[in-house]
Amino acid sequence: MKKMPEDYWKKKLTPEQYRVLREKGTEPAFSGALYDNHEDGMYKCAACGAELFSSDTKFDSGTGWPSFDNPVNKENVILQDDNSYGMRRTEVICKNCGSHLGHLFNDGPKETTGQRYCINSCALDFNPQK
Repeated sequence: MKKMPEDYWKKKLTPEQYRVLREKGTEPAFSGALYDNHEDGMYKCAACGAELFSSDTKFDSGTGWPSFDNPVNKENVILQDDNSYGMRRTEVICKNCGSHLGHLFNDGPKETTGQRYCINSCALDFNPQK
C-alpha cells in the first residue's frame, strides 16, 4: 500500500473526496455523479487510479450509491470490520492507497455473488469503454 502524507491527499482530492476517501465519510444517497451511470467501462479509485469494478458487475440496488456484486480483482480491495456508529459492517478499502471506498453487504443479487459493494460515487473515477 502506498503511504502518502495527508497534505498530498488534501491537495489532490476535492474537499468531499477527502472527507469520504481519507476520513471515512459517506456522501448523501442519490447525490453522486455515478450512482445512475449505465455506460460500459471501468470504475477506478478516485485517489490512485487502481482498477476496482467493471460496469459488468454494476447493478441498481435502489440505495442511491453505485453498487457492484464483485470487484474486478479482489486483490485490489481490502475488507475489514467496521463497528462505527453502533453498526457491524464490512468496510471496503483500496489496497493500493488505503482510501475508504464504502461498505460490503450481503444483500446483493442472489443469482451472482449475493454481495453488494456499496461504493461512494465520489470515491470512483469512471473510464468509459472505447
